[in-house]
Amino acid sequence: MPAFGQETFSPSQKADAEALYATHCAVCHNGDRLGGMGPALLPESLEKLRGKTLEGVISKGRAATQMPAFETVLDQTDITLLGEWLRQPLAKIPGWEMADIAASHEVFVDPATLPAKPKFNSDPLNLFTVVEAGDHHVTILDGDSFSPLDRFQTRFALHGGAKYSPDGRFVYLASRDGWVQMYDLYSLQMVAEIRVGLNTRNVAVSSDGRYLMAGNMLPHSLILLDAYDLRPLRLIPVAGDRGKTSRVSAVYTAPPRQSFIVALKDLPEVWEISYADSPRPVYPGFVHNYEENMVEALDVQHGPFPVRRIRLADGLDDFFFDQEYRYLIGAARNGRDGQVVNLNVGRKVANIALEGMPHLGSGITFEYQGRQVLATPHLKDSKISVIDMTTWETIKTIETLGPGFFTRSHENTPYAWVDVFFGPDKDAVHIIDKRTLEIVKTLRPEPGKVAAHVEFDRSGKHALLSIWDDDGAVIVYDADTFNELKRIPMKKPVGKYNVFNKITYSEGTSH
Repeated sequence: MPAFGQETFSPSQKADAEALYATHCAVCHNGDRLGGMGPALLPESLEKLRGKTLEGVISKGRAATQMPAFETVLDQTDITLLGEWLRQPLAKIPGWEMADIAASHEVFVDPATLPAKPKFNSDPLNLFTVVEAGDHHVTILDGDSFSPLDRFQTRFALHGGAKYSPDGRFVYLASRDGWVQMYDLYSLQMVAEIRVGLNTRNVAVSSDGRYLMAGNMLPHSLILLDAYDLRPLRLIPVAGDRGKTSRVSAVYTAPPRQSFIVALKDLPEVWEISYADSPRPVYPGFVHNYEENMVEALDVQHGPFPVRRIRLADGLDDFFFDQEYRYLIGAARNGRDGQVVNLNVGRKVANIALEGMPHLGSGITFEYQGRQVLATPHLKDSKISVIDMTTWETIKTIETLGPGFFTRSHENTPYAWVDVFFGPDKDAVHIIDKRTLEIVKTLRPEPGKVAAHVEFDRSGKHALLSIWDDDGAVIVYDADTFNELKRIPMKKPVGKYNVFNKITYSEGTSH
């Protein structure tokens, strides 16, 4: 049997796998593997189903979805063959053009008919969107009572976190499968959805609430959407000087700059796309000419949404920004350091010593001894790096029980919470005093199960932690005493996103 990522199937194996797919999979996942009623089955879409996990899904099915179990229909040889074949890239990279995007667009509720006030009495800015990866659902959690207000099914494998409109009313969700969904937090119902690509990294919302920008891994494109109802406005191909295209690592919004910042996977560049002074469509009865909205990625001003390309000596992974969005901090591909890019002048101004694959996207900022610092976990090293954001020197390295994934805090707490996601102590969470940069407490909320992703409520008085397990939970802690207050059963709650903290760009959470 061929190893992962190798195209070494014999002609007969290939024919057998194609026949198995056509017989058992195509009706839900489409004959081209691009998805239909079921998700796309491409290597990019399946990258997190490592090892025997994909075979397990084929064999046992997937709970709370329409994916059936095939263990009574197929023998293990067929299941293994099918699983390995699905990991092979398509012979031709498929496209997903503006016409495809527009055809997928569906509005379930006219935004003009939505109620002016929430249907509940709780603080609408203290809600949490909890992404439950175990069965592809989202729970809307009341941050006052810590009780669920709604729970609904999403598209396959949400990615990149929940993003909110600036007023906190709407939440936008992007799936690895390319679907973007818009949900109204006042009336607790889905408003619209659209498929922007075949494998999508994430979306960002403009600070004026007019636009969404989606970044695709497949095809290599950026898609601009109207935040009002997700109608597509523009497709921007992602290509470099010599026509080389690139996957999009992530898209961010930079409020003080009124622009989107785009991280690229395959080009040593950072893109900035301005949305300042861009006209919004007039409603109702607006009709787009999609062909007129196609643009090339240019260095110069080219009408609305111009692309500014910042060229670098080395590619960057995983971005972080200072609170003013003057500086971009990225992990360099060389694995030895980070780069600081001044977005005003458009060039690198400093290096940072950041070995061990820092997870900058999950870093935080806070004041320490009169200076602003950045604290970031590392994906391969058991440490937290604390960096002075004026000199860009490492102030301290805090040793932890293992490599971590998330660091979280809040302006109203003196503590930062850090998981040790990777390694034998993955069930532990450290609490660091931001005043001393010392670990003051280590919790083990569920021995043997991964504890990760803390998010604070609006006040900073409560910290919510996830047990990353299909039989998991969200645990509510008193942020001062570290005492457990409540445990809410959840299906692998991989992320929790507080409305107020997100729309105010709290220094203690990711943006």
